[in-house]
Amino acid sequence: MEEITCNKKYQEHTLIRVLGITALLILILIGVAGAAPFAYVSSLGVDTGTVFVIDTATDNVTALVPVGGWPAGVTVNPAGTKVYVATGFDPTVSIIDTATNKVSDTVNTGGSYPWGVAVNPTGTRVYVTNRYSIADNDSNSISVIDTATNSVAATINMGISTVNVAVTPDGKKIYAANSRNNTTSVIDAVTNKVTATVPVGDHPTDVAVSPDGNKVYITNTGSNDVSVIDTVTNKVTATVSVEDGPGDIAITPDGTKIYVADWQSNNVSVIDTVTNKVTATVPVGKQPMGIAVTPDGKKVYVTNAKSGNVSVIDTATNKVTATVNAGKYTINYPTKVAIRPLTDSDMTDQSVRATPSSTEDMGVEETNLSSSEKINDIKLNNSNNNSYNDTNNSEPENGNSSGENESSKNNSIPGFGLLGSLTCLYGGWKFRKK
Repeated sequence: MEEITCNKKYQEHTLIRVLGITALLILILIGVAGAAPFAYVSSLGVDTGTVFVIDTATDNVTALVPVGGWPAGVTVNPAGTKVYVATGFDPTVSIIDTATNKVSDTVNTGGSYPWGVAVNPTGTRVYVTNRYSIADNDSNSISVIDTATNSVAATINMGISTVNVAVTPDGKKIYAANSRNNTTSVIDAVTNKVTATVPVGDHPTDVAVSPDGNKVYITNTGSNDVSVIDTVTNKVTATVSVEDGPGDIAITPDGTKIYVADWQSNNVSVIDTVTNKVTATVPVGKQPMGIAVTPDGKKVYVTNAKSGNVSVIDTATNKVTATVNAGKYTINYPTKVAIRPLTDSDMTDQSVRATPSSTEDMGVEETNLSSSEKINDIKLNNSNNNSYNDTNNSEPENGNSSGENESSKNNSIPGFGLLGSLTCLYGGWKFRKK
């Protein structure tokens, strides 16, 4: 009888262990599915250029990375391990390691005034535009960086003022917006040769490729419209009028909507890709420049250069739900923004990976401006404390509210949901035993 009882207890114990492990695995997977990526904002500082890191789950700044120069274009590789930043007046690209949020390498592009930057789908090549320079006519080119060696593997001579670039999802073609001759160049990624030139609107500025690779969208700052290019024929099939001064452009992951930063009218135009019509206009900060969509398509981040902050748009409502800066220090002159994709490595604690290893006290507060509430004091790795504006922009623009409650804050903390769920699981088992 005693043996039967022992066997029964052993079976119950084994079952409990199996259920516990299963629950743990399920909760970990749920945590990964709910994890949020980071947004990287390039910004011109008073003394040096920086990249601000924003946790898109909380819309708080978690780190800043000094990169020097005049940072402009920024992109994240598909693995989410590296951020590439074109540093403007310095003829270089800074490479940030996302695990440490520190510059791990710097690549000299060999050109003048690097501005636009894009990475191919495999993460093996980074394309950097070297804008036209009166002092050096040969600088008007695109540098191709080999990410394995962090060196320039090829240079594509453009002969015109190329501003921004984008790579097709299959990695076979590069589209480059040429601002001074109102064209878009099509480049073969294998041969690094221009294979076609497409006339577009006045002063083309930015370029984005649809997720299916069938369409390319070009913002034309001078003519206040967006050109739609068919990638099969390399011809413009539609032109969409937007607000004044369209600059950067971003497409939702499902390809249904396009967001355009209209920097002269201080808003964002929302375009339906099926009808090629503007369906909404969203007021943001002053002089919106950079724009990016989160991988889940739920949020859009817009850098407001003159306001020194970042607007967060909810794509379901097309309303600004938060305005972010670095606490009492403004983000100075934010230019571009790129968002880190979700990866398998997000099973680790994101907040630990986002915080620099150094704990030098900068006195920067994590603040969600939409609530005007001091959230947390964080220690950031930056020795240039005196280079930041002491202006406290604690009031949100347009009176928007983040709507963030305590529950959402708690759920955004890695491990909180997991611990709570395990506690409930154990309590339920104990109750059944009684």
